[in-house]
Amino acid sequence: DGAYHCCRCALPSMIHKKQGNIIIISSVCGVYGSSCDAPYSSTKAALIDRTFGCCRWLWNAILADEQEFFAATGEEEFNAVWRRYFDLDRDYGEIIGSFAYDEHISRAAESGGGIRIFRQDPWETLVSFIISQNNNIPRIKKIIAALCELLGERTGEGVYCFPAAKAIAEAGVEGLAPIRSGFRAKYIVDAALKTRDGTVDPEAIKNCSSPEALERLKQIKGVGDKVANCVLLFGYGFYNAFPVDVWVKRVISGYYGDGFDPASLGEYAGIAQQYLFYYERNVLGASK
Repeated sequence: DGAYHCCRCALPSMIHKKQGNIIIISSVCGVYGSSCDAPYSSTKAALIDRTFGCCRWLWNAILADEQEFFAATGEEEFNAVWRRYFDLDRDYGEIIGSFAYDEHISRAAESGGGIRIFRQDPWETLVSFIISQNNNIPRIKKIIAALCELLGERTGEGVYCFPAAKAIAEAGVEGLAPIRSGFRAKYIVDAALKTRDGTVDPEAIKNCSSPEALERLKQIKGVGDKVANCVLLFGYGFYNAFPVDVWVKRVISGYYGDGFDPASLGEYAGIAQQYLFYYERNVLGASK
């Protein structure tokens, strides 16, 4: 009963925070059985079954908390929208295998094997990463939510679309005062103005080479190499884009040295970056 009571105690908090891990140790005897110790095998089999039951319950609870969004999504809509969004047709196992020559990426990928690059909306990605500058995640989420509520189209009770460039451009810096984005407001508005007038054309960027796309995005005030590379990787699917923040700088310094060139990692450098970032921040960082 120990595993049951532990899960019962821990799961409500995990559901609320939408994060956490429970490790339940069983035995292969619970899967294949053991002729010499039937009671032990049956106990371990029950523990395995309870673990799967717990996972199913937890998944259902998360779906309910998110208004059972995917439970109400038909196959046609899923394939038309979400299959591309979650990048489900890309073989990440093959990509990981292509980095077998690099022990650091291979080790990082082992710990973060479920990581995928979502194909997010380029405009929303651009503004979100502008907001992320010198900011923390709770505040980033708060500012984005406030921006959507202020200028986005209302689609349901407390649900708002991300505002279009036109709406933000018309609001101006003063109009963004309620979201309390600070110095970032002028960068958000500049991005909106340049997107609205075509100076930075999201559709054109899709057809640019990586260096040209990077330079086009950097025409926006406040957008440097890091933000531009994030937008290219997460918004446009430039998988060779390699954003460098403080965590990735530690990776480069610790594993590769000053002469490291991200281009040496090839067309999937950005995916390698995500494995390395996750490992440095969430695995090694959490153990310190």
